Amino acid sequence: MVKVVGVRFKHAGKIYYFDPGDIELTAGDPVIVETVRGIEYGQVVVAPKEVEESDVVQPLKQVLRRATEEDMEILAENAEKERSAFQIGLEKIEKHGLPMKLVDVEYTFDNSKVIFYFTADGRVDFRELVKDLASVFRTRIELRQIGVRDQAKMLGGLGPCGRPLCCATFLGDFEPVSIKMAKEQNLSLNPSKISGICGRLMCCLKYEAEVYKAEKEDGQPEAGEAGLEEPMMEGACACGECAGCAFVDAAVEESETRDELEESDPQAEEDLEETPVQEDEEGEAAAPIKEDNAQDGSSTSKSKGSFRRKRRYRRPRKRGKKDDRNQSRGNEKK
Repeated sequence: MVKVVGVRFKHAGKIYYFDPGDIELTAGDPVIVETVRGIEYGQVVVAPKEVEESDVVQPLKQVLRRATEEDMEILAENAEKERSAFQIGLEKIEKHGLPMKLVDVEYTFDNSKVIFYFTADGRVDFRELVKDLASVFRTRIELRQIGVRDQAKMLGGLGPCGRPLCCATFLGDFEPVSIKMAKEQNLSLNPSKISGICGRLMCCLKYEAEVYKAEKEDGQPEAGEAGLEEPMMEGACACGECAGCAFVDAAVEESETRDELEESDPQAEEDLEETPVQEDEEGEAAAPIKEDNAQDGSSTSKSKGSFRRKRRYRRPRKRGKKDDRNQSRGNEKK
């Protein structure tokens, strides 16, 4: 087992673990630690605890000491230097005409390095800019390109919900978010509804994604699918006089009527079976008329043929007096 302590260097930043040694620390204590970038100031957010040696990323750096008042003064001086370095950086970028946007400037605690954070649409050749900045600050210069999500985390702001941004408040790392999460939660796919101020999908889509996925795998019915009529029947009384009972009776009567319409009518089937025979008789009776009216040509035959095809799929209707007269004439000619 190894004893470690969690230290955070920025507000809502990532937590790094260090070896506290013999120093007694509690959550909230300011400390000076040794990092890859050099000596840094941080704050304890995870009290000392013992973990498995396999869970620790080696090599484990040491906590040098508790932060003193002198260390706090150095921290305040570095903050002043960062503000002035930011203005100088803006001037130099404008001078070189580079397509980049300066976001933030950070001094290391021991002033061994100055880090300039910027955003850009693509790769930027800033070699001349680095040389110019190094001649001004007389120290190591690092220009680091970041994404829009990191920019929003550094600058902060208010989200569409009206609360401070999650990434600038408590999120240590950015987790991948996909449009599939919004679909599983039945959210609007309008980009303006599911995007944050950084222009990317909101990080909060990840919060309930696992719950929706688990419910979907369990086979729970979706809203509006199951039991539309059963709750109505369960909540209704059997007095037969109130409005609820009348509503249930109307629904039952409507369903019974629908079932009756779906069932086939024997009388209608018999009429449908007789209909082609009658149409054939009409077709035979129409043949002499076609010979007498030869001038109509194929148009009459086409209209008759199409008329017969339509009649085969129609329900039998009551014949008027004109249809009965035509039928009697056809029988006399036969």
